[in-house]
Amino acid sequence: MTRTAGRPRRTVRTRRNTELALVLAAVLTAVLGYAEVGLNLDGTVPPDAAEYGAALGVLALLAHAVVRWKAPYADPLLLPIGILLNGIGLVVIYRLDRAGPGGGAALAQLLWSALGVGLFAAVVLLLRDHKRLQRYAYIGALVALVLLVLPIFFPPVYGSRIWITVGPLSFQPGEFAKILLAVFFAAYLAVHRDALALTGRRVLWFQLPRGRVLGPVLLIWAAFVGVLVLETDLGTSLLFFGLFVVMLYVATARSGWIAIGLFLAAAAAAVVGLLSPHVHSRVADWLDPLGSIAAGRGANQIAQSLFAFAWGGELGAGLGNGHSVLIGFAAKSDFILATIGEELGLTGLIAVLLLYALLVSRGFRTGIALRDPFGRLLAIGLAAIVGLQVFVVAGGVLDLIPLTGMTLPFVAQGGSSVVTNWIIVALLVRMSDLARRPAPGEAR
Repeated sequence: MTRTAGRPRRTVRTRRNTELALVLAAVLTAVLGYAEVGLNLDGTVPPDAAEYGAALGVLALLAHAVVRWKAPYADPLLLPIGILLNGIGLVVIYRLDRAGPGGGAALAQLLWSALGVGLFAAVVLLLRDHKRLQRYAYIGALVALVLLVLPIFFPPVYGSRIWITVGPLSFQPGEFAKILLAVFFAAYLAVHRDALALTGRRVLWFQLPRGRVLGPVLLIWAAFVGVLVLETDLGTSLLFFGLFVVMLYVATARSGWIAIGLFLAAAAAAVVGLLSPHVHSRVADWLDPLGSIAAGRGANQIAQSLFAFAWGGELGAGLGNGHSVLIGFAAKSDFILATIGEELGLTGLIAVLLLYALLVSRGFRTGIALRDPFGRLLAIGLAAIVGLQVFVVAGGVLDLIPLTGMTLPFVAQGGSSVVTNWIIVALLVRMSDLARRPAPGEAR
């Protein structure tokens, strides 16, 4: 604190040097992990370790330079956490590349990461005020709906219609739709939060809003159930509906919405679980993960995942020394957390989950610090996207909930996912800069 003319003034530090030190530490951690994979598999450091470290370092320093230039008061932890999680993902994907045929996924992931960092820089450079997004909320919702519907016209991949495939390229439009829906939800709830919280009729223990306000809520629920039915994508439906319920609770401060949301989500999941063979099989595997072994069909993916976590113990087998490749085709995507649990152990698994928890908490903190309702809801919604996705993925591979087929943010293989998560971090960086920026007259 400093004092001028008898009045205390808050001193706000940019903390950019702290961010730089953490970014360099994140890059060094990823390079050391890359070297450990080579030492455990070949007895020597990979010959391209220097090139890998240089590529990741250039991306990290570029992102830091943009933040230092255009968002000097941004939260100093957001970017380093993104770099570290992205680096861990590259290391684990490279390790799985070495374990079986079809290598090259790590290089592709690095290229997608470069695109994601490029879009991160573009958002920080071009978006001066997040409130501009509120003007395009309804257009964004329409675009999101189109993105969600498009995969229905393409062949299913592993039982779900969530991919658009054009030649050798494929992407998940739902990954981009979640940002647009977060913007729409924030804009809608910022305008109607009083009507949702204060008006309406009391039914049992719940204060229900009027029909014209409640209508869009039920419409959104019906739309997500439709996505679940047509695309057999349990994860995306749970993520979108969970996002809306969380933001609705934040806007109204009424816990009854959480109970209503959980009831509607459970009802929809139960109905689709009975009607869809793909979803039903995942529920059956969740209820009895070792049933395929008892039936003589061998261990399924969930069983192999549980074996990997058990084999890892407290400290892990070491990068390159595990057998999670036995999980099969989804080892680099849906089940990549099993490799982390096996080769880094419970300690490494907890460390990764704490990184996600820290990222989410800093997003929530940014939302609380913002003064405008739209920005507050948007920041909390974006952070909730990451938190919900981690919960759904981790719960699936640990057999706490049915497997959903979603990707672990920043870590799992998937170009659409890594690009989208970098955009989320960019938006949080831009909003945290505005939240922490000193007001006129405050010390800097």
